[in-house]
Amino acid sequence: MNLEGRLSLTTRHCPEVLTAEELKGLLSRTATPRAYIGFEPSGRLTIGQLVTARKMRDLQEAGFELTVFLADWHAWINDKLGGSLERIQATGRYMQSAFTALGVDPGRAKYRWGSELAGRSEYWARVVRVAKATSLARTKRAMTILGRSEAESQLDTAKLFYPAMQAADIFELPVDLAYAGIDQRRAHVLAREVAHAQGWPTPVAIHTPLISSLRGGGRMDPEGGTFGQKMSKSDPSNSISIPMDPKEVERRVAQAFCPAKVAEGNPVVEIARWILLPWEGRIRLERDAKHGGAREFTSEAEFLRDWTEGNVHPLDLKNAVASALGRILEPCSAYFRSHPNEIPEGL
Repeated sequence: MNLEGRLSLTTRHCPEVLTAEELKGLLSRTATPRAYIGFEPSGRLTIGQLVTARKMRDLQEAGFELTVFLADWHAWINDKLGGSLERIQATGRYMQSAFTALGVDPGRAKYRWGSELAGRSEYWARVVRVAKATSLARTKRAMTILGRSEAESQLDTAKLFYPAMQAADIFELPVDLAYAGIDQRRAHVLAREVAHAQGWPTPVAIHTPLISSLRGGGRMDPEGGTFGQKMSKSDPSNSISIPMDPKEVERRVAQAFCPAKVAEGNPVVEIARWILLPWEGRIRLERDAKHGGAREFTSEAEFLRDWTEGNVHPLDLKNAVASALGRILEPCSAYFRSHPNEIPEGL
């Protein structure tokens, strides 16, 4: 694959790349750059992770060596799953199986654990160096990467370690490119700032959008660190988890917030844009002839134009989304039907 093809795969459906020039230089220098994405193992995956799984596959296809970082210590610090490392690690193993079932090539992915780094004195020395290069005020501003406000950073001192640890992870693994949802941009910006201050190699960062809660998301502000109501495993009634029975997927999509002509904060429109198009290359509406007949969109711009002009009915879009999600999720659902014990009890 040529350079332009690799660039296109790496950046497609990414609203932010830090920076495009650095990424082009990285891909020009090496055929196998190192990328990573980190996850707190804290509950069932939601279809929001279909966005990340597709981008993980894009990175592999573009020649990246992919590290999937299962941040068990970070989840422990963040009070996930009752602070039980045993449950957190069991959840991490379920996530690994889910990503493999979603097509992330296990032969080209390394799964690493936060506890693996935490057992090395060199890692903690790196954390201290990051912290020494970061003001307390800057650390508090980065608290949004935990899904918490700056004010909540007063809950316990351990949470103040988190931003320095997340930045240190990038250099200790080490990686050339850091990937995450847009809600993690502050951690990556912090890592880039520290790299400049310490004279370390500066990681490229890419970010993909977040899927809103099924009740509607509101406005997202990456610069300010606020993200409305994103789809979250901590709010299972307003999300679609992986796996989920297709009938339940249909029911939840049917009940989802989906105001006609409105794109921003509309979870059904977001699923169509950021899951259906990347995974299937199209959004196909099956409609009676009296309602315009079948219609297929392969361009995001064309779909958004017709949607905002009122040429697509919310019910038709919901039917298309539910049907496509069933197809996309089926390999993963089939895997867990055959391996039910791999989903931790109570998850």
